[in-house]
Amino acid sequence: MKLRRLTRKRATDEVYETLRDAILNRVFKPGERLQVDEIADRLGVSLTPVRHAIQQLATEGLIEIKPRSGTFVATLSIEDIEATFDVRIALECLAAEKAVEHLRPAELQKLEELLEVLRRPVTNGETLRRHEKANSELHLLLIEAAGNRRLIEIYKGLNAHLTIARIHAAEQHAGEEQAPAQERARRFAVEQAEHDAIVGALRDRDLPRMQAAVRAHIGRAKQSLMDAWKSQS
Repeated sequence: MKLRRLTRKRATDEVYETLRDAILNRVFKPGERLQVDEIADRLGVSLTPVRHAIQQLATEGLIEIKPRSGTFVATLSIEDIEATFDVRIALECLAAEKAVEHLRPAELQKLEELLEVLRRPVTNGETLRRHEKANSELHLLLIEAAGNRRLIEIYKGLNAHLTIARIHAAEQHAGEEQAPAQERARRFAVEQAEHDAIVGALRDRDLPRMQAAVRAHIGRAKQSLMDAWKSQS
């Protein structure tokens, strides 16, 4: 387990950020038991900030504290995934309503740049991680363009849960980079067309078209993840 030691004063905040990143970047896997003593030792902090951080992560649903059993990275059920995607659709459609009114030229330029990154071929684990990062950044930027801080906070919480679901599905599915090249290219082509439709509608300030594109894109992603999950159950 690779965790950097912490030296600054706001230990609880830093522990929280470090553990959250470790969960979302697969250092800790879904269902893995967390040893509080070991984490504190590796980070170079006392038990108190680790416990406080774990309580905060438990409130967000990223960690499960089971009495007489221990502390574990959260896992999600198929019902959790379906509900989370439904809320995500609602949030991104709401963000679209605000974004068409408040989108700034610099944000549109960044979206166009991310689309270019997403057009690059995915051929191995490294290019897949680059693709996933650009994908996440594009959707977050669409949310940020709405100019609503609370909406951003809620969205980030949802995204954390979906990341856990994707990690769990990927672990069972042996990783997206192992998929046949033709099938992988087909999926990314569909995704790219959906992203182009969303950004194109936003560029034209066409709210009905943008919301329809958002629903189609997230709805397909939802079904794809649920199918992958069910195939392994």
